[in-house]
Amino acid sequence: MSFDGIATYAAVKELKTKLQLGKIEKIYQPQPEQLLLIIHTKQGKQKLFMSAGGNHSAVYLINETPENPAIPPVFCMVLRKHLNAARITDIQQYQNDRIIEIFMETVNELGFSVNKKLIIELMGKHSNILLTDVTTGKIIDSIKHVSIDVNRARQVLPGKSYEYPPAQDKVPFCMITESDMERLISDEPQPERRVLSEIQGVSPALAETIACSRDPIICFDKLREIISSIDNDNTTPVVYIDSDSKPVDFHITPLVPFEKTYVRLNFNTFSEAAHYFFSHRETSNTVKQKSNDLLKIMRTHLSKLRLKTQRLREDLHKAENSDKYRLYGELLMANLNIPNTGDTSVNVVNYYDGSTVRIPLDPKYPPAKNAQNFYKKYGKSKTAVKEKKIQLDEVSRQIEYLESVSSYLERVKTIEETDLLKQELIDSGFIRYKKTKRGQIKKNKPKPYSYTLSSGKTVLVGRNNKENDWLTLKKAASSDLWFHTKDIPGSHTILILNGENPTKEDLFEAASIAAFHSKGSDSENVPVDYTKIRYVKKPSGSNPGMVIFTNNKTLYVNPQLPASASAESHI
Repeated sequence: MSFDGIATYAAVKELKTKLQLGKIEKIYQPQPEQLLLIIHTKQGKQKLFMSAGGNHSAVYLINETPENPAIPPVFCMVLRKHLNAARITDIQQYQNDRIIEIFMETVNELGFSVNKKLIIELMGKHSNILLTDVTTGKIIDSIKHVSIDVNRARQVLPGKSYEYPPAQDKVPFCMITESDMERLISDEPQPERRVLSEIQGVSPALAETIACSRDPIICFDKLREIISSIDNDNTTPVVYIDSDSKPVDFHITPLVPFEKTYVRLNFNTFSEAAHYFFSHRETSNTVKQKSNDLLKIMRTHLSKLRLKTQRLREDLHKAENSDKYRLYGELLMANLNIPNTGDTSVNVVNYYDGSTVRIPLDPKYPPAKNAQNFYKKYGKSKTAVKEKKIQLDEVSRQIEYLESVSSYLERVKTIEETDLLKQELIDSGFIRYKKTKRGQIKKNKPKPYSYTLSSGKTVLVGRNNKENDWLTLKKAASSDLWFHTKDIPGSHTILILNGENPTKEDLFEAASIAAFHSKGSDSENVPVDYTKIRYVKKPSGSNPGMVIFTNNKTLYVNPQLPASASAESHI
């Protein structure tokens, strides 16, 4: 991660330009390790976001306001007490390190002017946000408390004097001279390592970018050019993303190690780049974590249902082989004079084929009672056959439903989609949900994926089973076409016709989209059924997304979003 000293230098330059002399209006703590200050400035309201999270240690400006807890945490309340209506007098970087200091002037309870300092330490897992008194140098409070049990050398606790993190034995990047660079670069097989180990404020990727030419003069000029671009507001903040559009790294200048491997996105300001990097990376991680948690629940349910299926089939097999009980009862009633009470078995002639049949008996009962017991077993077995088949059908439907939900969870891209699937599972009874005073998860309006085909026609795709029902049963017209992968979990896909006739290309493009949004998305030659909406029905009491259809035809396509089709945002 490239929130190094030079990135911190750029952040301070931007924040100082936009926030100096601004007045703090509101303070929030959206997450345990995050802080949001809403600041009134001459340019209008600014939202300063800072995080001390191990994977999200950063400071930058944002536009939206994150959701905040109903009850503010203690640190948030302390800041509101001490920084209410405080004015920002200065913003500085401490010794080219990853430490930002925001100096503020405010009024205490007695009406006297006092100076406070908010210190943001961007040190990865050791990051912290602290409020200190400028006069005494003591810590008022911090977002993370570090006791002597955690760190004997440096405690971070209210009332203790603030101490800066231990200094590294490096030369600050703004103090590097041309002779220093020549000493680091000349005759070095891996000069980027020397740059990284001896220049303070340089990340590994930036060190490689600076040292890539291996010419001391060019390397020095490159470093001075980066610093000058920050001083003159002429930076080119960048974010690098991989093939799945997941952020890999960011900085205020292009990074040589990533240029050929990843896609580079350019931004106008440091805050825009930092916000894009951290928000998209955090969203990706959160989505993965939430979907994995739900997938574990689904796998547990599926495992239990498959075990239940196996046991039901075994019971059904036993029940279907119950004709012998009827035969035992008939033969025993025809030969009541042969066995005696207390016998454990009797051999009789089967009058159907002339063979000898050995009938086991319960010695506690007389022959007639044994015959009645055989008839009862036969009757129960016949009833069991019907019941087991009904249960098997129900378990099969539940397995089919959970497999469809699992296929959606494997393809989710946003937190909203994950939350919608969770709510669907809650409504279906597969997840227990304890109601709170604030109620259940907020119900959102359906927002299916929308695609425009090369012919201009629109294709809509459900993001979950509830949206599938809404699309098929409410949104689509009876003359529109419905697509779904054959015997493969997937989304309901609707080709909107508006009274027109579809072309062959329309059918194949829509079928390809349906295959792309299914569990067969990594396969080839996937079968996709399609029919008119009027032939799609939902059985009463069935799970969300479950339908039956007739008059269908099948196309075999490769899963893809056709090159001629452009993906659009949710409708």
